[in-house]
Amino acid sequence: MADELAAPAAARSQSAWRNPAALVRYVVGVALGFLVLLLLVGKRGEFIAAWHQLGGASPRGVAAAIAAESLSLLAYAWLQQRVLRLSGARLPLAGLFLLSLANDAIACSVPGEPAVSSAYRYRYYRRRGASGASAGWTIFTILIAQAIGMSVLLLLGVLVALAGSASPVSAGVTIVGLVIVLAAGAVLVRRDLVLRLVGALVRGLRRVTGHPRGSLGARIEGTLHRMREIPLSARSTVGIVAVATAVWGCDFLCLVCGFRAVHSPVPWHGVLLAYGVAQVAGSFPIIPGGLGIVEGSLAVVLMAYGTGRVPAVSAALAFRIVNYWLAIAVGWLSVGLIAQLARRRAADRPVPDPGAGP
Repeated sequence: MADELAAPAAARSQSAWRNPAALVRYVVGVALGFLVLLLLVGKRGEFIAAWHQLGGASPRGVAAAIAAESLSLLAYAWLQQRVLRLSGARLPLAGLFLLSLANDAIACSVPGEPAVSSAYRYRYYRRRGASGASAGWTIFTILIAQAIGMSVLLLLGVLVALAGSASPVSAGVTIVGLVIVLAAGAVLVRRDLVLRLVGALVRGLRRVTGHPRGSLGARIEGTLHRMREIPLSARSTVGIVAVATAVWGCDFLCLVCGFRAVHSPVPWHGVLLAYGVAQVAGSFPIIPGGLGIVEGSLAVVLMAYGTGRVPAVSAALAFRIVNYWLAIAVGWLSVGLIAQLARRRAADRPVPDPGAGP
């Protein structure tokens, strides 16, 4: 949120690899992910068959999957630009797209998520001229908007999967899903209440533990107060949620293209539900990027809706090669490029003349 709020997160991101507990948790998470993959495949013959099917992937299908994932990242960059503009900051879309690539790689491969990628984005916003309140408000707003967008897609997936069923279970799931979406939307519209709650927690923590002390606590509360003053109308809320849902929708389209790439029919009645369940299951921070969990959840739900084991595993792996491994490779190149551009910008900045007047 403020510089004072982001500084601890940034420090954690820099020391994550030197923290034994974080390293152990990271290694255990990666091991669990690979274990899930091994248990998913089960038999060596099926594993070989899945890789053979991947080896004969359609170049057009792979290109379409990459294009869909790129569109998702571009939509995420647009989402950031839109929210930043509402808070009074104007950043170019090209730079935010590069940031989206870098943020995706950090989120998929660095221990300490989601604090690390949020701190990275916060520092980027601040270096490009956004205020502390604007940067913190943007991260907070996007987080809630993405949760609403995923809730909408998951609810839609449940409705499609239960289409034609008049059972009370279908009606109950629909009602629960609508309540979740409406509650999340209310949090986004009345974010001032959440920020006031955070401010009250900061004051309570200071009374109990004495931290944050002195002016630091006052600056944090001041930044939270400024964040509450940033306006967000109902129309802007709908627009932000629509773009956040489009981010997930393009990512889902990458999965659909993964089926086309491995020459497998798309199980339309269950594929959206499988995608939503996999994304929710992969959001737990113990396993970086949901490695193994996303693939396993996808394949299990797809097989439950009639997809064969080999096509389900092949499609899940094709999706994750683009969505995870390619994103990490391109994203870390983007991290290096952002750092190089920052150094060049600092070098081009004029040095003040000490002999000049004020």
